[in-house]
Amino acid sequence: MTTTLFYIHDPMCSWCYAFDSSLIALQKIDDPDEIKLLELDRTTLLPGTYKAAGFESRQVFDIDIRRVVTEYRAEVLVDQSGNRFTAAFPEAVTKAVQYGNGVKAQAVYLSQYQLIPYQRVQEQFQDQFQLPISVGSIFAFNQQAYALLEQFELKLITKMLLSPVLHADETGINIGGKNHWLHCISNPQWTLYYAHAKRGSKAMTAMDVLPRFTGILCHDHWKPYFQLNCLHALCNAHHLRELTYAEEQDQQGWVKPMRELLLDIEQAVKAQGGALPESQALSYVEQYRALLKQAEVECPPPDPQRKPGQRGRVKRSKARNLLERLLDYEQETLRFMIDARVPFTNNQGENDIRITKLHQKISGCFRSQEGADIFCRVRSYLSTCLNLFCEARENL
Repeated sequence: MTTTLFYIHDPMCSWCYAFDSSLIALQKIDDPDEIKLLELDRTTLLPGTYKAAGFESRQVFDIDIRRVVTEYRAEVLVDQSGNRFTAAFPEAVTKAVQYGNGVKAQAVYLSQYQLIPYQRVQEQFQDQFQLPISVGSIFAFNQQAYALLEQFELKLITKMLLSPVLHADETGINIGGKNHWLHCISNPQWTLYYAHAKRGSKAMTAMDVLPRFTGILCHDHWKPYFQLNCLHALCNAHHLRELTYAEEQDQQGWVKPMRELLLDIEQAVKAQGGALPESQALSYVEQYRALLKQAEVECPPPDPQRKPGQRGRVKRSKARNLLERLLDYEQETLRFMIDARVPFTNNQGENDIRITKLHQKISGCFRSQEGADIFCRVRSYLSTCLNLFCEARENL
């Protein structure tokens, strides 16, 4: 059986990842690391003549967790005048005792991808490898990974700016006991994380990606996104959830037909394998507008008359806010049915951002902005590696 290796490697980073397609599911391989021959106990056989007829094989996949110490011995020569000449050590070997790239990569992987706290990573190295390592060293390895991945991040941003569609989402994080925001921009191939004290336009400007993006941005109607100079597509998963709430909590009659219409359009797009023909799309638009016209009667705007002393905007119900959004952003809501590149939901962005919640449950808050920045860049790299690997596997 032939195995296929996928190498995801950045030339500026000494740590690369190889994925073997034969190990996606456990299958026999042609080149086992060790072969143990099992001979028959001939004393258990009946008297007679026997000849070899091959063998039956079974394979056991296991792992060997051990420490590997490599000692480099540089030859020293002395000439007749007493001058010493020493062979050169490898460029990366600079100290009498040091950690190798395997240790560094494993420490970064465990702390930033598996989200294991530094102290527990330290315990694993000590308990399983008999390898003493300090929390400070683990942090230093992450700092080194952050620096090595700077060029990768710049290339990633360039790729994203050329993408026709991007997904955007954000979630709250805790840095040093203060509320911050982790922003995520992604598509099925690339993922970029960024931590900032603000949630809106200031963070987007500092990130310096979305202000330069001119494609289609899929998001959940966070208003600062509409300040960007790009097209927009709204997440219909959010619309479906809000329609369900309006039906169950506000007893709105128009929301169930609207939810069913959006789902029917989604199925039609899937059946078509992409954008709908113009006539079919226009038919759905007419149904969409007819339902909203009916909704205007059932869910009218609030009385504009203010009570004495009342200030600010007249409060609207959640159902009315949803109705106005569907009215005002018809094109952004239905863009998925006329552009094959646009998905029905922003699930890509939501799935990418969800890992941050898991990080806070396992490891708690970030102690510093530097720690959050390290997480974002390293996680961007690892998530992108995984995205590309999954894409390659699907294309097999």
